[in-house]
Amino acid sequence: MTIILRLFAWGLAAAIAFATLGPAEQRPHSNLGQNGEHALAFVLLGLAFGLAHTRNRLHTAAFVIACTGLIEILQFWAPGRHARLEDFVVDALAASVGLAAAMVLDWKIKRSRHSTS
Repeated sequence: MTIILRLFAWGLAAAIAFATLGPAEQRPHSNLGQNGEHALAFVLLGLAFGLAHTRNRLHTAAFVIACTGLIEILQFWAPGRHARLEDFVVDALAASVGLAAAMVLDWKIKRSRHSTS
């Protein structure tokens, strides 16, 4: 199961990078608005990495937050894109929420396994 979660997490990271750095007309749009789309994408990213890499949560969190910053910085060189501090803050906070949710979910799963044995 861990391998599947890790593949999903990395695939999601690649999809977010493509949507963020690729041509704007090929980016999916929703009714959530720009901040809502960012928040949803990065909550899912934090959740996916948080569930896939449970050994050292601090390193996982640092990696995910660094990736959000890197994606934002790379927009300086992506034609038609712009890097904004506001986007990074939304992305980093959303990823942190996803990471926290993964930690709680993992804790509940381990607790339920322990109580049934």
